[in-house]
Amino acid sequence: MLEKDIEQILFTKEEIENRCAELGKQISEDYKDKKPLIIGVLRGCVPFMERILENLDIYCTVDFIKVSSYEGTNSTGTLIIKQDITTSLVDKEIILVEDIVDTGLTIKKLIPLLYDRGAKDVKVCTLLHKTAREKYHNDLDYIGFFCEDHFVVGFGLDYNEYYRNLPYIGVLKKEIYNN
Repeated sequence: MLEKDIEQILFTKEEIENRCAELGKQISEDYKDKKPLIIGVLRGCVPFMERILENLDIYCTVDFIKVSSYEGTNSTGTLIIKQDITTSLVDKEIILVEDIVDTGLTIKKLIPLLYDRGAKDVKVCTLLHKTAREKYHNDLDYIGFFCEDHFVVGFGLDYNEYYRNLPYIGVLKKEIYNN
């Protein structure tokens, strides 16, 4: 049923799972002597973060933050924290997990916030990096895939909270979000 709204599949379930395994291996190597706090940016991060976590061979803890900066298909330019982290960040090595970095606003606002709360170090792991829409440059440490300037859904990415449950990442047909 949802597939009828997808114009094109950009990244298959298998490609995503393989890339998550590679990222998990790299993070495990980079953090082999550390115990990072993995912070997921809700809600889109959930499937990606789950795959990253199951591919880690290190001690780590997990927390979440829920933020909003979008209305429909457009960034509002403002970041609102809707659910905050409950873990102390003092002297923690943090890996921030995002579904997509496009304008870069969320990361630009979250990194200083985490440091202000006492984080020792903050790295960013994102499933997708959409460079064409980037307004705020951020150093991204772990990137799943680079993405052209399409409106994408699936594997946690949504349009008005729908399509997150697709097992792949696809381009949403324009007639769906131009109504």
